[in-house]
Amino acid sequence: MTTIDLKELGITVQDIKRNTAPSELYEEAIRREPGTTISDLGALIAYSGTKTGRSPSDKRITRSPEAEDEVWWGSVNISLEKHSFEVNRERASDYLNTLDRLYVFDGYAGWDPKYRIKVRVICGRPYHALFMHNMLIRPTQEELADFGEPDCTILNAGAFPANRYTTGMTSKTSVDLDLANRQVVILGTEYAGEMKKAVFTLMNYLMPKQGVLSMHCSATVDPERTHSTILFGLSGTGKTTLSADPHRLLVGDDEHCWSDDGVFNIEGGCYAKAIYLTREAEPQIFDALRFGAVLENVVYDKADHHVDFDNTSITENTRGAYPIEFIDNAAIPCVAPHPTNIIFLTCDAFGVLPPVAKLTAEQAEYHFISGYTAKVAGTEVGVTEPQATFSPCFGGPFLVWHPGKYAELLSSKIAQHNVNVWLINTGWTGGAYGTGSRIRLKHTRAIIDAIHAGSLNDAPTSTDPWFGFQTLRDVPGVPEEILAPQSTWSDPDAYDQTAAKLVELFRNNFKSYESGVRADVLAAGPSRK
Repeated sequence: MTTIDLKELGITVQDIKRNTAPSELYEEAIRREPGTTISDLGALIAYSGTKTGRSPSDKRITRSPEAEDEVWWGSVNISLEKHSFEVNRERASDYLNTLDRLYVFDGYAGWDPKYRIKVRVICGRPYHALFMHNMLIRPTQEELADFGEPDCTILNAGAFPANRYTTGMTSKTSVDLDLANRQVVILGTEYAGEMKKAVFTLMNYLMPKQGVLSMHCSATVDPERTHSTILFGLSGTGKTTLSADPHRLLVGDDEHCWSDDGVFNIEGGCYAKAIYLTREAEPQIFDALRFGAVLENVVYDKADHHVDFDNTSITENTRGAYPIEFIDNAAIPCVAPHPTNIIFLTCDAFGVLPPVAKLTAEQAEYHFISGYTAKVAGTEVGVTEPQATFSPCFGGPFLVWHPGKYAELLSSKIAQHNVNVWLINTGWTGGAYGTGSRIRLKHTRAIIDAIHAGSLNDAPTSTDPWFGFQTLRDVPGVPEEILAPQSTWSDPDAYDQTAAKLVELFRNNFKSYESGVRADVLAAGPSRK
């Protein structure tokens, strides 16, 4: 038992385990959580119940004088009155008080001590405690003894529902953030990823106030730690695959900040997709799912506890959470110098964008705010052509300020540090999905290798007629004929028609951001021919 006091939060439980060792959390989880077990490779297998993914429509931001004029209110940041937050917080503490034992994990968000915040997680499930042990930065014993009061507190009462009749509630699930008091209340969902993204959302609010850009991205650095690269990209664009570079060190796979001193990872671990995982395709992730890791919502063979990563009967959103030091080439501590290169990854299923293009600072702002990729046809009944997907700043659900604020920070840092910005299409060439072919991974890797080698900085380019950026015409290891997308289509008129359609999708999407960006950024977008 610990002497930690949670009475200020209305919690009176006496048996509280703080920063419990993973081995003991294994014991606790197997003893106290039905269905929890251990995989044949040693990871803890746990289940999050009916919710197997985030519930973004149930996220709420509490109204407060301190944050009223700073929050980008709307469908991303749905407002909640202070009284309703207090009702939900009391509901959470009341539920936690019914439990005979609670788990507390105190850790840090942010590897740079200058900017890191102290986070306290209070929960009733050992699996949740182990998850946050992996995802936050783990304090040393000396740091833990001197931890003091946290900067942010998460009350995870996810096993207990929200009251749908509480003002502002639309379901039994609610993830509420009080930015002024830096508190998070979780009701009605036991999906562990809600805690991780609540911390990221808070960092997305706090960091820009200090002139620090918070980013939903991966980051790598060369072995000498002199040149770093930031990779932005939505799901399916190859961000995780391409950041797993054997010639570079991994700074982090998902959440970072860019300060006046360089780049630092927010997290102490990785939360990787496990669906269809194989050692052959993703050896680093596969081997990281060992003792100490958490495997979430996977199906396994009851005879030998071998995990069937291809089984989607519970969810396609199977996940593995593990400390970043489980990756052999992790850059510990997870900090890096200012980036030399920024890469925007997109999987363009329309087959319009080139395999690689160089962007100006203004174009970088435009494409950063747009956050474009495309889903292939056939994923839903009646969908016969690619579907464009836009997520501002490549992390729309987690933004707090208007996207223009993050974009301005990005643009200013690009200019200050003379950073190269590249757009890389990992999608289709020679036609849209169904007609053309997927750009080969070896060609994308060759492009990134050339970027890191600096051989594209002065390479010949041509201006894209639709998007205005500079398309590279000569990349070592990449066939010249695929570098100009319009020349790969057998029907030039069909290319122009598809390009015009994609341009219009970009322009229509950007209309909701026009009031918050500069005129030169608007002008940097694609235009009709």
